[in-house]
Amino acid sequence: MRLLLAPMEGLLDFVLRDVLTRVGGADRCVSEFIRVTGTVLPDKVFLRTMPELNNGSRTLAGVPVRAQLLGSDPDSMAANAANLARLGPEGIDLNFGCPAKVVNRHGGGAALLQDPEQIARVVGAVRAAVPAAMPVSAKMRLGFNDTTLMTECAQAMQAGGACEIVVHARTKLDGYRPPAYWDMIPRIRESVTVPVVANGEIWTVEDALRCREQSGCGDLMLGRGIVADPGLALAIRAAVEGGQMPAEHVAAQVSWSDLVPQVQRFWDMVCEDLEPRQRAGRLKQWLNLLRRRFPEAEQAYQEVRTQTDQREITLWVQALARRQEWVGL
Repeated sequence: MRLLLAPMEGLLDFVLRDVLTRVGGADRCVSEFIRVTGTVLPDKVFLRTMPELNNGSRTLAGVPVRAQLLGSDPDSMAANAANLARLGPEGIDLNFGCPAKVVNRHGGGAALLQDPEQIARVVGAVRAAVPAAMPVSAKMRLGFNDTTLMTECAQAMQAGGACEIVVHARTKLDGYRPPAYWDMIPRIRESVTVPVVANGEIWTVEDALRCREQSGCGDLMLGRGIVADPGLALAIRAAVEGGQMPAEHVAAQVSWSDLVPQVQRFWDMVCEDLEPRQRAGRLKQWLNLLRRRFPEAEQAYQEVRTQTDQREITLWVQALARRQEWVGL
């Protein structure tokens, strides 16, 4: 079983990739999409989204990171993939799943699920532009407005040379509304010979086990679920390796006390690497998701949610760490 960290624009960036891979359990990450238009992007654009390129395409914990490109023009995608390949990414992933209107209006992301032939051209152009040993994978949804073309799209990705397909088990029209339709994935899996990875609405160990059963996929990609519960990948591994062990009997793999030092590290990295206007919001965003799993995160979120001054938030984070040290004594 492989567990992958999803690319999530504005959420699961290099800061959270660092923190979550330190917690453990993930086999590979995928960067947020790097949008390709009509020009060849300079190295600084790739490095801004994926600074792990300066570390052998790995997080500081040693987990490989694959770079994701988003675009619809085969020539531009090929030129940018070739330029990106010089920087040594673990592989290149192609985004055919983004539901954002601004992306879809320009023919990118999930909009391409309406045109399997164009998908094959994009994948084929990228595959031909990068070294043969460099993996080229793809991420898709079940379709744009419906699932009519889902198998044709997956087959087009394989025909273009994709070595792996991640399926987010919702259409563009579904957005991020539950449920995810894991039971649709077997039709895609049976239509191709490359590995298929299931993704979408995996918040708990129970979700992961049901997703594996319904999709037939051994491998999963985790998104908001692992942001809300950083120990989720470890807990899924414990459940799967435990054979028939009921999911509810799998002990939590990461406690709040384990997580507080990671919250402190997260804040330090946010202050060091992100724009000042983004910093407070990023911490609140993560704490807001952590409330789903940790009762202590509810109190933390309420304490910090109205704060905007970086110095005050830094003092609060330090106090949070001290409180946790006292609890552990």
